Amino acid sequence: MARRDALDAYVARWSRSARRARVALRRSGVDYFRGDGADWIALVGLLLTIPALTAATVWNAEWFSPTALVLPIVAGGLLLRPASLLSLYAVAAGALIVESYALGTTEAITVTPGTVLVVGACGFFGLVLAQFRARVGVPWRRGGTMLFDLRERIRVQSALPRLPAGWHREMALRPAGGQSFSGDFVVAARTHGGRTLEVVLTDVSGKGMDAGSRALLLSGAFGGLLGQLPPHGFLPAANAYLLRQDWDEGFATSIHLVLDLESGDYELLSAGHPPALQLHAAGGRWEEKAAEGPLLGVYDGAEFDAVKGALAPGDVLMLFTDGLVEASDRDIADGIDRLTGEADRYVTTGFEGAAWHLIEACAKDVNDDRALLLLQRRS
Repeated sequence: MARRDALDAYVARWSRSARRARVALRRSGVDYFRGDGADWIALVGLLLTIPALTAATVWNAEWFSPTALVLPIVAGGLLLRPASLLSLYAVAAGALIVESYALGTTEAITVTPGTVLVVGACGFFGLVLAQFRARVGVPWRRGGTMLFDLRERIRVQSALPRLPAGWHREMALRPAGGQSFSGDFVVAARTHGGRTLEVVLTDVSGKGMDAGSRALLLSGAFGGLLGQLPPHGFLPAANAYLLRQDWDEGFATSIHLVLDLESGDYELLSAGHPPALQLHAAGGRWEEKAAEGPLLGVYDGAEFDAVKGALAPGDVLMLFTDGLVEASDRDIADGIDRLTGEADRYVTTGFEGAAWHLIEACAKDVNDDRALLLLQRRS
C-alpha cells in the first residue's frame, strides 16, 4: 500500500503540472487543447492573399499560374484550424471560378481540370494536417519543439550519475530505424548517501516512435520511485503501475541493479529481462547473472527473486536489452556469445568507449531498439 501511495502521489504531481501548463495557455489567449486558438489574423492575411493572386493571374498568366493558389492553401493547412480552413477553401474555389471565366479559352494558360485537381489535392492534405493538429492540441510551430523537448527529457533522465574514483560507467542507446525515440530507457540514482548506485534498464513493448511515448511516461514514473522504495519494492510497484495503465501493449521487461560502490557487492532483480553479463578479470571469463521474474504489466502480485554477485577490481558488468543480442535469424544465446566475443577485444585496452562500439559491432542494422550499460570497477 505504501508503494502504491508513493507512485500515485508522483503521478498526481505530474498531473498538477500539466493542469498548470494548460491554465497558462488559456491566460495567454491561446488554448490549443480546446481548439480555441485565435487564428483570425492568419485567416484574414490568407484571405487577402487569394484575390491578390487572382488579380495577378488574370493580369499576367505566364508569370502567375492559376496553381499559385496552392500557396495560401498550404499555409492555411499549417496555420489555421479546420473550421477556418474551410472558409479559406471556399474563397479559393471562388477564385478559381473567377480565373476560369476571366482567362477563358483564348489564353495560353487557362484553368484546366488538372489545375483544379492539384489545388484540390493540396487542400485535402492541408485539411488532414489541420485536423491532426487540432486532435494533438499543439500549433504546428510548437509541434517539432515539443518532440525535441520530449526526446531531450528522455535523454536527461537516462543520464548516469557520476561515480567515485575507481569506477567507470558508459551508456549507449540506439533506437530502431534511426529514429529519435526509443522504447529502451535507463533511470539511475545514487542512494544511501551516495554509497549505493541503483540503475533500472527497461525495454517497453514496441519499438521506436511507437514505444517512445510510453517510455517517456514510464521513465518519469520510474525515476520518481527509484530510491524512494526499498530495492525489493521497486519492481512490484512498477508492475502495479503498468497494470493500472491498461495499455493494449502494456508489458515491459526491466532489470534493476543495486550496487554497493564501496564493497562492489550487488543485487540484480529482473522482470523478464535478458541476463546481465559479468567479466571476471581474474579468470578472463564471462558469467551470466540471470534473476527470475515475470514481465512487468502482465499480472498482479508478481514476485521477483534477486541474484547476488560482487565486482572485484578489473571486473565488468554489462546490462543490455534483447535488441542487442536477439534477432529473427539468430537465437539469444548466439547473440550473447557474439557480444562477449566482441567485448573480449577491450579486456587488454580498457573499456573506454566500448558501449557504443559494441552496439555497432553486434547489432548495427537490427530493426529494434538497442541499449547497453557497462560498469567497470577499476580499483
